[in-house]
Parts: sequence; structure tokens; C-alpha cells
Amino acid sequence: MSERPLTANIRSNAPPLTVAEYEEAGGYQALRKALTTLAPAEVTKLIKEANLRGRGGAGFPTGVKWGFVPMGADAPRPKYLVVNADEMEPGTFKDRLLLEGDPHLMVESMILSAYAIEAEIAYIFLRGEYVLAGKRVGQAIDEARARGYLGRNILGTGYSLQIYMHMSAGRYICGEETALLNSLEGKRAIPRAKPPFPQTSGLFGKPTIVNNVETLCNVPHIVNRGVEWFKKLSRTKNGGTKLYGVSGKVKKPGVWELPMGTTAREILEEHAGGMRDGLQLRGIIPGGASTEFLFEEHLDLMMDFDTVQQAGSRLGTGTMIVLDDRTCPVGMVHNLTKFFAHESCGWCTPCREGLPWLERILKALEDGKGATGDLEEIRTHVKFLGPGLTYCPLAPGAMAPLGSALNRWRDDFEKHIRERRCPWR
Repeated sequence: MSERPLTANIRSNAPPLTVAEYEEAGGYQALRKALTTLAPAEVTKLIKEANLRGRGGAGFPTGVKWGFVPMGADAPRPKYLVVNADEMEPGTFKDRLLLEGDPHLMVESMILSAYAIEAEIAYIFLRGEYVLAGKRVGQAIDEARARGYLGRNILGTGYSLQIYMHMSAGRYICGEETALLNSLEGKRAIPRAKPPFPQTSGLFGKPTIVNNVETLCNVPHIVNRGVEWFKKLSRTKNGGTKLYGVSGKVKKPGVWELPMGTTAREILEEHAGGMRDGLQLRGIIPGGASTEFLFEEHLDLMMDFDTVQQAGSRLGTGTMIVLDDRTCPVGMVHNLTKFFAHESCGWCTPCREGLPWLERILKALEDGKGATGDLEEIRTHVKFLGPGLTYCPLAPGAMAPLGSALNRWRDDFEKHIRERRCPWR
């Protein structure tokens, strides 16, 4: 069986490990090692050499990102580490597993990562609906502080860190790191213009790193086990394991830790149990709701950042949404577009006005009120709400499944207009 470092401590139908149990399982050893034998820059070097890429969607190299933070005595202070735990991408539920199942791993990961950038303060920005996760992470923070892993002069090394938990008010836009920082400052959650980037001017104008939950939970294992070990966990040059999830009409929806580069077919057929009886696969959205559809001809591709991108989509969060042959593709993308329209922060015109307009067109198609020209109207919006034409990636993400669905299943869209009804109802 492949190693599964991220989920090794997670016990089904049982509370998470206490601090004593976590220590017995090897927890906080990486923290001791780093604080007593490694300089902050050496921790960053390990993460860079391991080729740990962000697991929140973009896949940016984590060590490279950390390397942009100004270091040394002359660097602006304080510096901040912020964990993006505002998991609101439709179809994505992987970080919740880590937060609820192994909260001490999250805490140790935050301390190590904060040490690497010489941060004195860390925040975990948690989705407001994740009440159980908040309770368990909060308890882990208290236990770690009582053990001397948090606070002033951690383990007598001279390094000090405070961790605070912030429960989000619940807006999808907070998944964009600068909107998250605005929200954390008590402002309206809208994206910031970049540059400057958060690594040099982030929370309260100070150097800040924002990383996803799953991303940071790899850090203690890399520090403990080394770069080569981490690379060998993967089936591809993207290092490590990955939490892959599947939702939709499969026999066993869920989330599993597997080697990076596991094929979509293995995830779907072996772990999710395949399609429900009597149903056929039509397509998958591979990385949460804001990625382009892939199809049956793509199932044997490795699910890693580079391979999925070459196939015309993005790995994103690595959590598939499955479309079957008895579910209307128009209805599916209408549902997604309705979500994105509701969650637009309203800051830029294309997103604020374009997404509700598209939602109304798609609803009309579903209600049998579609008109000639609607499909070209949709195609025009897909183009003008695309990458680089809006203030942040929310609208381009919304266009990804819609544009690919229209390209693949145009006949289904046309049938809604021609028959003046949804054929699947």
C-alpha cells in the first residue's frame, strides 16, 4: 500500500488524536528539528526542492512563493502566515477531512511554515459553516500552546508565534487570497490590485503568505522525511500525494489520499466504485466547479497539474464532479452559473453584470423559453468573461465549465431551444 502521510492519523468514527497521541505518532518532531537545527531559509529551500505545489487550485510552487517574502533584520514587521481554510468551491471537500481528522497536523504545519518566513503571527481563515473543524482546530491550538509549541520562546529556541482562528462570514470570493486579506482586516471582501503582491504587502500592508490547508499539511512530512522521499510518493514530477475527491452519481463518493499522478480512471472506478448501475459517464469536472470538463478519452491521463493542463483543463483542487448520461448538462452548468453569479463580489462590471445575465439565459433554456441567438450570446460572454478580462479569476472560473460544456454538447443546448423544453425533465 502506498504511503499516505496526510491521512495516516485520521481515524474513522473516532475523535482526532490528542496532543499526546499526536506526539506518540511522531507529531511535532519536525517542529523540533526545524527550530533546533534548521534556519528559516533552509526550511524554505527544502519545500522548494521538494516541488510542493499549492493544493488550493492554482498549483503555484510553494517554496518559490515563500522565497518572495523579504527576510532578515531589515524586513518589515510583523510578518503574517494565513491559512486559507475557506473551502467553498462547489464539489470540493478535501480540506475538511484534514481539519476535522488531524487538527494537530494543521497546527504543526502552521508553526513550521510561519518559522520559514519568520512570521510572528498566523491566522487560520476558516469557512464559517465548518463548525466542527473550528472546534477541533481551536482545541488543538490550546493543547499546543499548553505544551510549549506556541507562544513566546517556543521550545526555548527564541522563536515566538501566536495563532488566531477567524471564522469567515461565508463568501466564495474569500478563496481569492487578497479578498481573504481584506475580509480579515474587516473590510469588504473584494480582490486587490496586484502588484503589490501579498508576499511583500499583504495583511495590514505587511509581508504575508497565504496557503491552502492541504498544501501546508505536507510541510512537516517534508522536513521529517526529506525531499527525495516526498518526490518518490508521486507517479509524476509533481511531488507528493494528493487528496482526490469524487462527487456525483457514483457508487462510493468520497475523498482519498493517493499518489500524485493517479489516473482519473483509477480514482473513479477503483476508489469511487464506478458509476451507479444503469448510468454512463458523460464527463467530469476534474478540479472543483471552476475547471473545464474532461471526457472519457481523458480517463487514463495522470491527474497532476501539468498533464491536466495539457488536456485543456486544470487539476484545481483535485476533486471531480461527475456528469452522468441522465443528468442534463445545461441544467448542470446553469446550477453552477447560478452559484457563481450569487457569489460575485460585484467589484468589476463583467462579473457583476455578465454572470446574472448568463444565469437568466440558461434558466430560460431549461424552462423551454430559449431563443435563437442564445447560444451565440453565451459564447460571447464566455469569451469576454475569460482570463485576463476581469478583476479576479472568479468569472473566468465560472466560464470554464460553461464554455467546455457548450463546445462538447452544443446539440443538447440546441435541443432545448428546438423542443422548447428540457429533454431530461
